[in-house]
Amino acid sequence: MIVHLLDGTYELFRHFYGLRRFKKDGDPPFGAVIGVLHTVLQMIEKGATHLGVATDHVIESFRNGIWADYKTGEGIEPALLAQFHPLEEALAAMGIAVWPMVELEADDALASAARIAAEDASVEKVCIWANDKDLAQCVRGDRVVQVDRRGNQIRNADGVRAKFGVRPTFIPDFLALVGDPQDGYPGISGIGSATAARLLNQYGVIEDFPPNVLGESRDLALLFKNLATLRTDADLFRDVDELRWRGPTDAFAGQVERLGDARLLERCLKAPAGSTVNQESGGAS
Repeated sequence: MIVHLLDGTYELFRHFYGLRRFKKDGDPPFGAVIGVLHTVLQMIEKGATHLGVATDHVIESFRNGIWADYKTGEGIEPALLAQFHPLEEALAAMGIAVWPMVELEADDALASAARIAAEDASVEKVCIWANDKDLAQCVRGDRVVQVDRRGNQIRNADGVRAKFGVRPTFIPDFLALVGDPQDGYPGISGIGSATAARLLNQYGVIEDFPPNVLGESRDLALLFKNLATLRTDADLFRDVDELRWRGPTDAFAGQVERLGDARLLERCLKAPAGSTVNQESGGAS
């Protein structure tokens, strides 16, 4: 069995701005939601049987209390923000396991789900469909991999090292040193990717650096590492079989009517619920 984990918030952004390139007459109220649902259905049609979608129910998380400049919902377009909760409702009605996060972030949910699934002996592989750099820390050999949709790559542990210069477990330290502008923390001044990789490969984690390496910036680096470290203890599910797609719920017809795309219901009813055929692909556009 292969478990597929999706970053629903990323997918919503991707479809919202992708649709805007082709729609010059305004943003369809649920256009991005419809796009995400079709993407999930395509994965099911290609053989994915066990899926879970993590979403940011709100943008802010516990990390905003640690670092004042951490990312917030400021600047997100109202037309996009208005589709956050409808996506969660539509996915649940479609019968997909969905995890709306409040105190934690969607990435924490993906990390937690990957940990839970990977501990199950019946799971052959866990695929994390998300491009965020911090999710590279979840990769484990060929068993837990990150699917980079933009680069059309499946990144295992060797792929993470080739991209960042360090093994997956060092990713929180790496991001602490170089920063992550998308999440709102700058890293340590004067340390770029090459230097960060060299230091980590030479000394190990930041806590093991000699005192003179970071000097007065050590505490700041550890704070950034705390921000970059994904939590893996979210209580999402107990049995991986809870992620098996068994078809839409009775509520999905009403959701489809609200969204205004009849093809969703038609496609959903034709999809092979619980199929195990060709599940290795599970691809999506």
